[in-house]
Amino acid sequence: MYAYDELDRTIVNERVLEFRDQVARRLSGELTEDEFKSLRLMNGVYLQLHAYMLRIAIPYGTLSSKQMRALAHVARKYDRGYGHFTTRQNIQYNWIKLAELPDALADLAEVGIHGMQTSGNCIRNVTSDQWAGVAPGEVEDPRIWAEILRQYSTLHPEFSFLPRKFKFAITASEHDRAAIKVHDIGLRIHRNAAGETGFEVLVGGGLGRTPFIGKTINEFVSHRDILSYVEAILRVYNQYGRRDNIYKARIKILVHELGIEKFKQEVEEEWVQMRDGALALDNAEIEDIRSRFFYPKYEKLSDTPDELKKALLNPNFEAWYKNSVAEHKQPGYGIVTLSLKPVGGPPGDATAEQMDEIADLADKYSFGEIRVGHEQNLALPHVARRDLPALWRALDRIGVATPNVNLVTDIIACPGLDYCSLANARSIPIAQEITRRFANHDTANLIGRLHINISGCINACGHHHVGHIGILGVEKNGEEFYQITIGGRADENAVLGHLVGPAVPFDQVADVIEDIVEAYLALRQRPQELFVDAVKRLGVEPFKERVYATR
Repeated sequence: MYAYDELDRTIVNERVLEFRDQVARRLSGELTEDEFKSLRLMNGVYLQLHAYMLRIAIPYGTLSSKQMRALAHVARKYDRGYGHFTTRQNIQYNWIKLAELPDALADLAEVGIHGMQTSGNCIRNVTSDQWAGVAPGEVEDPRIWAEILRQYSTLHPEFSFLPRKFKFAITASEHDRAAIKVHDIGLRIHRNAAGETGFEVLVGGGLGRTPFIGKTINEFVSHRDILSYVEAILRVYNQYGRRDNIYKARIKILVHELGIEKFKQEVEEEWVQMRDGALALDNAEIEDIRSRFFYPKYEKLSDTPDELKKALLNPNFEAWYKNSVAEHKQPGYGIVTLSLKPVGGPPGDATAEQMDEIADLADKYSFGEIRVGHEQNLALPHVARRDLPALWRALDRIGVATPNVNLVTDIIACPGLDYCSLANARSIPIAQEITRRFANHDTANLIGRLHINISGCINACGHHHVGHIGILGVEKNGEEFYQITIGGRADENAVLGHLVGPAVPFDQVADVIEDIVEAYLALRQRPQELFVDAVKRLGVEPFKERVYATR
């Protein structure tokens, strides 16, 4: 966990006071909704279909138990008893009254969390691997660099009014759990041939109306130079990015139109003028940030304690253990993923009661720490393997021990037309029906790793372009239809999915998914061949034939 200082607390508290005054002026009529819009967006407040929506940042996906209880408190006191965790390590509340928003933000400020820069044309919440700091084989803890980027970008005067929103993601593992290739800037920490640690910098990734996979602009940027290099990128974007057309304003469009080599030339010319300036990081500054991260005092424990051996005789526990417990860098410990994808439930939602219970369990079993992942699940990152049976029983009681992590029912979905004013179609009911179709865990295990992503509109908040199966809601003559893509992925081998064929109506989507899965099971070369690998080998046609044969 990172220990925030007095400066952080002052900034957050002053922003709450400022926003309280802005809300009062809106309620009194002194500000129109149009005048209020830019002010509320700076604090993570959107006007959705039914009410204002509040988005709260969870920097690099790390929460303390105290912060989780504060999130539960806001859900209970100001909302309808739940919150929705998103793909970008945020939590959203959909029913808070405008008059109560400042009070909710004030309550969250007491534990150091806020909604600043979770919306608007600025640098958004910096995201990272939810297993950062505990994953085996990790080069170093990427949260240190995410925190440096957070401090650098918060209320940055030059980049608070960019041509469009701007998103960073960072990882330090061989397997990318942060989806860095679909962000405006993606950073991969690695070692070069000389054994030095630095960053591969990718630029121009993003989904939405015009999706692109990020391109490498620099194979290796040193620790010293990383802030100056990303600022050079931001300066070029701020200068040349389109402001006349919202659909062409993202940096991905600029990179595409200029080409990566020309864009790199512009960045390098900017960088050479500033790399030795104030943004050059020395070791003392880096170590100061590193020293503010506090890590657990692990015990020396067995990887196979008697408690675990005994519990594995229970087939229900064994299924959960194999699915939801990952290796930890420290012997005797595991990383436990908590599924927020119950059969028939809205993906990514957690009730206030669940959040409170998870906070208590984090205190008891995970050194008071919780993580939020890109896949809209939670994790307890420091669980002793001897405690896994007791933890499983507790998680099962509150409904977050479904053994479906990375399987067909572990669906990523945006709120869709149930909440969002931009959506063309519903996402949640589609996800709920698919989970009911594949509720049998034996069937899900037979299918293997298969990621389904659902977006209710072209803005792609559900990242449908990079789902193994992607589902996009579209509107046709006032009715909900859905385009289906297959073969996408968001990891280190990120690629955009391919359209299967014409859009299908709402009531046929789950049938189509079943047809695609049945085709995969019939066509895969061996049980170990993943769905996404089968699509890469076979192409779209065999799946298209199966889907449209009777339609």
